[in-house]
Amino acid sequence: MQSGELDLKHLPQVTSYAHMYKHSNNKAMTTGAIAAMLSTILYSRRFFPYYVYNIIGGLDEEGKGAVYSFDPVGSYQRDSFKAGGSASAMLQPLLDNQVGFKNMQNVEHVPLSLDRAMGLVKDVFISAAERDVYTGDALRICIVTKEGIREETVPLRKD
Repeated sequence: MQSGELDLKHLPQVTSYAHMYKHSNNKAMTTGAIAAMLSTILYSRRFFPYYVYNIIGGLDEEGKGAVYSFDPVGSYQRDSFKAGGSASAMLQPLLDNQVGFKNMQNVEHVPLSLDRAMGLVKDVFISAAERDVYTGDALRICIVTKEGIREETVPLRKD
């Protein structure tokens, strides 16, 4: 196993802390609180960091989507959208353009519908999988709403 794989297997302690919090306080941790906790865990390992670039997604206190991205030593920021992993250099510019409307002039900034967002995510990952062997053979999409989390798996390659 590579260092990054071992680091990835160690980080599920975050979910166990979130479960303990829920049992102790009779309420779930907010997405922002989970992000702050992960930042603290990563920072505590700054001299021997976990070599993973985490992304946390969920809903904030107002019910709006929240995405947090981290570096290996715990610095984090809230984003509207974020790509990570081996294909992130291919995915992020597409998301910047199509979701963030960056480098687009005279375009109405209309929020994406769920169907449009799903189609866009599938398209960019299918394209990335053709060019990046490490992207994998399937994409697991988690759709987070006030009603709960729904998962969908999309095959990318069959080779």
